[in-house]
Amino acid sequence: MQLSITNMIFHAGPVGQLVMFILLVFSVVSWSIVFIKMRLFKRVLADTQDFLEAFWSSSKLSEAYETAQEYEFSPEAAIFSAGFTELQKINKIRNRKEGSAQSETLDMQMATMDNLKRAIRKTESQEITELGKYLPFLATTGSATPFIGLFGTVWGIMASFHDIGMRGSASLTVVAPGISEALVATAAGLAVAIPAVIFYNFYASKLTHIDAEMQNFSTDFLNLVERDLISRSQ
Repeated sequence: MQLSITNMIFHAGPVGQLVMFILLVFSVVSWSIVFIKMRLFKRVLADTQDFLEAFWSSSKLSEAYETAQEYEFSPEAAIFSAGFTELQKINKIRNRKEGSAQSETLDMQMATMDNLKRAIRKTESQEITELGKYLPFLATTGSATPFIGLFGTVWGIMASFHDIGMRGSASLTVVAPGISEALVATAAGLAVAIPAVIFYNFYASKLTHIDAEMQNFSTDFLNLVERDLISRSQ
């Protein structure tokens, strides 16, 4: 008889069909995440490149802030917006304390940098968390679905041996169909797991690269602000 995966699935027992349904759900969700992340990371890369070009060509931070609002998918734009907003809040407080002593001015500079660093670190964490959302599901799929498929195979083989006992015959004709149907579950589990593992590692690597780029931008931005504060105090 011609090998037909579809026929094997439909002729499998209730447990086998349940296993295949679970694997199907894992597969559909995993591939949905893969395509969603593919589109997201593509937009992140494009927006980040455009924002960085606009940022370094801006003459004022306020001008760069207005530009940053146009790039909603850029983590660097979000970091800069958070930092600039924090600077605006600190400047309002500083304006209320005009005429303070020089020591207070130095304390204010230190507080400015500390507050700015905290705001930036918080935004970095939020951006990485958002970009990495749903990726753990791919890791779970890669580790769990082979065992789910193996469970379906073991159950199918148990059912085949039960049929052998009921029929009182152990010929290849009796054993082969049930075992082949059972092994489909293992194959399906691997078919679901392998792409999930590949794409999880791929996107995890991209996430690490984005995180490093965010750290570099944050350092450059903090250095820029600190140089400006030093020039004001001199």
